[in-house]
Amino acid sequence: MKTHKFSKKGGPLREKSFLLANRIVKLYKHLVEKQKEYILSKQLLRAGTNPRAMVRESENAESDKDFIHKLSVAQKETSETQFWLELLFENDYLSKEEFESIYPNTIEVMKMLSSSIMTKKRKLGII
Repeated sequence: MKTHKFSKKGGPLREKSFLLANRIVKLYKHLVEKQKEYILSKQLLRAGTNPRAMVRESENAESDKDFIHKLSVAQKETSETQFWLELLFENDYLSKEEFESIYPNTIEVMKMLSSSIMTKKRKLGII
C-alpha cells in the first residue's frame, strides 16, 4: 500500500475515514474483477468514499452549522456503506472474513463522526 503524508495528517477522523475509503476502493476492484459484480459494488464505491470527502469538506466549512451538516452527510453515507456491505455479504459476494474485516471500520468511523457532531453541538449549545 502506498503511504502518502496527507493520509495520516489532521487527526484520527481524517485518518480513519481515509483508510476506510481506501479499503472501499480496493474492495470495489475485487468485486468487479473477481466476483464480476458491477451494480452493488458501484453503489458501495460511491457511498464508501463519500464520508472521507465530506470530512475533507468539513475542514473548510463556512460556519459551525455547515461543519455539522457536512459531518452529518458523512454519517448518512457511512450508514449507507454499512447497508451495501450487509447486502453484498447476505448475497454471497463477500465472505464472512471479508465482511468482518471491513465492517468494523465503518462502525469506528460512524462513532467518530457522531462524537465530532455531538461535541460541536455541545459547544454551540444546541444540545
